[in-house]
Amino acid sequence: QVQLVESGGGLVQAGGSLRLSCATSGGTLSSYGMGWFRQAPGKEREFVATISWSGGTTYYAVSMKGRFTTSRDNAKNTVYLHMNSLKPEDTAVYYCAASWRTDGSERSPHGYNYWGQGTQVTVSS
Repeated sequence: QVQLVESGGGLVQAGGSLRLSCATSGGTLSSYGMGWFRQAPGKEREFVATISWSGGTTYYAVSMKGRFTTSRDNAKNTVYLHMNSLKPEDTAVYYCAASWRTDGSERSPHGYNYWGQGTQVTVSS
């Protein structure tokens, strides 16, 4: 069973940048499509981005496209989410997740099999 641990969250001013990391263990990262989701207080978990097993295919939520970039380094068992031009509405707990669907097209949280504990991102205005 794969374990996921997110890091890199924190407090940043609007317009700033953060890079989240998702370190994996207990499995072969290249066996999974990976996704990023976020959840703000009182809201449902929201799709952010997904990446295929090779990193060759990525999808982004409309509101993040052009500002967020996901990548992966299978040799380092790590997935990344680079976030630029952050806005206060990006404030949420960010989660990485692993899916047995490897093509990177899974955008529903129900399609993911393993989850990290989340990392808080707070964007101040």
